[in-house]
Amino acid sequence: MVNEERLNAFLGKAVGDLGAAISAVLLSLGDELGLYRELAKGPVGPETLAERTGTAERYVREWLANQAAGGYVEHDAASGRYFLNEEQKLCLADPAGPVDLPGAYQIVEDLFHIKDRARENFRTGRGMEWGEHHACLFHGTERFFRASYNVNLLSSWLPALDGVVAALERGGRAADVGCGHGASTILMAKAYPRSEFIGIDYHEPSIETARKRAAAAGVGNARFETADATSYQAGDLDFIAFFDCLHDMADPVGAARRARAALKPGGRCMIVEPFAGDRVEDNLNPVGRVFYGASALICIPVSLARKGPALGAQAGEQRLREIVVGKGGFGELRRATETPFNLVLEARP
Repeated sequence: MVNEERLNAFLGKAVGDLGAAISAVLLSLGDELGLYRELAKGPVGPETLAERTGTAERYVREWLANQAAGGYVEHDAASGRYFLNEEQKLCLADPAGPVDLPGAYQIVEDLFHIKDRARENFRTGRGMEWGEHHACLFHGTERFFRASYNVNLLSSWLPALDGVVAALERGGRAADVGCGHGASTILMAKAYPRSEFIGIDYHEPSIETARKRAAAAGVGNARFETADATSYQAGDLDFIAFFDCLHDMADPVGAARRARAALKPGGRCMIVEPFAGDRVEDNLNPVGRVFYGASALICIPVSLARKGPALGAQAGEQRLREIVVGKGGFGELRRATETPFNLVLEARP
């Protein structure tokens, strides 16, 4: 027998999800057309916003109403004007803010580009290489994760590790494995000019972009090379970082063993992974929903493309310990710190 209260509760949730899904395109358009940036300057009406952004007022009027209905934009009924509150500005219109939501929606855009391939993967069990995705995934990943690195990496993650900050301040050697466009590499290189940083990624177009990003930032102590996580040449390292990538890899055990061999005896390895408990029921929450979704469409296919173990974005600390310590050759793995979205683990030889 249908429980009417449960039915209504479920439909209420489903309507919210449907509105969010439809609004995803509008959020991306707001970013691309500069609507959020202009709203961040102060209250404005639809006609003025359209004029300032070179857009059509009738479309902008509907966009604003959609955004206000979803709580992404504030509406002043008395004046008919719209604006962003301080918290919305941080997440929608501030490149240096703690969260870059438009960057996250570039990732979502890619998922629709690869829908046909995902259907095939579900039916066949095959995978899909990172480089086979639409370019918006690479740029969206850079933007979304860079915001978290800007807020956490220098202020809390690195200081939570044993002796790493001191080593980098003195002048050490460090590798950023799976660096993508190099956002994390460049951030560390700027903060520790006496140290040498090597960004490593197997996706050549990402490495080319990282080199351009470093040149534009005027960073001379970072270099980038195309190499697999199990076969890069760098050695005698004080520090190695894996940012949200170990769970994607075809050979995470091999990556851990290579890192162990590349470190100096007193070196440290930082493994940043999506926040997850060790049991499925621990992750049945909004954050877990995001990560399981991304895992099914991005992370697992990347690993399966090369016959990997498909750890997935919700691998959890216990399983990562089995990879890094049980099979990867490290002597210890501890949780150094965490955020609502990340586990920050320290591996010691």
